[in-house]
Amino acid sequence: MSHVSNRDIASMSQEARESRLLELQEELLQLRAEKALGGTPSNVGAYKATRRSIARLKTHLNTK
Repeated sequence: MSHVSNRDIASMSQEARESRLLELQEELLQLRAEKALGGTPSNVGAYKATRRSIARLKTHLNTK
């Protein structure tokens, strides 16, 4: 699951946000590796959704 909504982020604690950010960054790393090896991704929209979720989390972390 790579999508994290703003509502979900707002209800998370600071530690949960940081741990979810690490999980998403690892997931993005795996997606990039899969893409670099020339394989077809299992979910085409996962790359974009993961990047956007990371951006949402970083925004919330920097504002509070």
